[in-house]
Amino acid sequence: MVYRLLAGVYLGWGLGANDAANVFGTGVAAGVVRYRTAVVLAAVFVILGAYIEGFRGIETYGKLSSMDVRSAFVATLAAAITVNLLTMIAIPVSTSQAIVGAILAVGITSGTLDTSVFLKIILSWVLCPIGAGIISNVLYRLLGWLIEARVHNIRIWSTIIKGGFYFAGVYGAYTLGANNVANTTGIFVKAGMVELDVALLIGGGAIALGVLTYSRGVMRTVGKRITAMSDFAALAAVLSMDITVHIFTWVGVPVSTSQAIVGAVVGVGLVKSSKSIDRRVLGRIGVGWLSTPIISLILSLLIMKVYALLF
Repeated sequence: MVYRLLAGVYLGWGLGANDAANVFGTGVAAGVVRYRTAVVLAAVFVILGAYIEGFRGIETYGKLSSMDVRSAFVATLAAAITVNLLTMIAIPVSTSQAIVGAILAVGITSGTLDTSVFLKIILSWVLCPIGAGIISNVLYRLLGWLIEARVHNIRIWSTIIKGGFYFAGVYGAYTLGANNVANTTGIFVKAGMVELDVALLIGGGAIALGVLTYSRGVMRTVGKRITAMSDFAALAAVLSMDITVHIFTWVGVPVSTSQAIVGAVVGVGLVKSSKSIDRRVLGRIGVGWLSTPIISLILSLLIMKVYALLF
């Protein structure tokens, strides 16, 4: 039975590889934080966030559909393959959408889907980027009034920006672990296969491994190609993503940091000019968001059929 947990490790690895871009990608792209420093810090704080607050999102997935060990393995494997495929083509992908799409397939075939929980999750997918965009728009203006307009010494300004990026990065990594570890090993807890503390450590460690080994490609997509951002704008965007994801963590709903950072970047971009936003890239990312749960659902159904034939 232990081999089934490897699907959660695989999903966590893909999550870390994809979502490290969201917490440090803008800082790396702006040249404020070195890539190697970013991934080490992200890995450490992902594990801390997962272990300290990761329990909050597990309850939500437990209510979405009744799961046994076999169905937990199938759903997690399908989600992991989906995340890995989209990561390979450098599209920021929602791991939350991937795992929900896979669980949805299980819930439909078993007749145990809780539609009220599903609708709550769908609503969070809509509110996450919108909320991040609103927060970033307000925060960019507020920080501009408090800091940018008042600090004129270049050395002090550089110190503030650099310190801000490090704070935003580690805080973002913490919230990534806290919010998204439920995506990796949470359903195994509800299936009775592993204890909560063990699941949080395994999931957090898997995310950290993905951050360390395979995160560079998506960092370029998120950090550079959506909008030509100044250091100050990038900092406001990352802080807004951090705040948004942490709010949803407290609510107990795992959300996409990819959606949050893109919403935040768009919010900042709209302050500057809507022309600064690359709509082709946003369209490509949007296709990824729409296709993620569908691909994961189909893969989950296919794997269930293959699994039934083999075992």
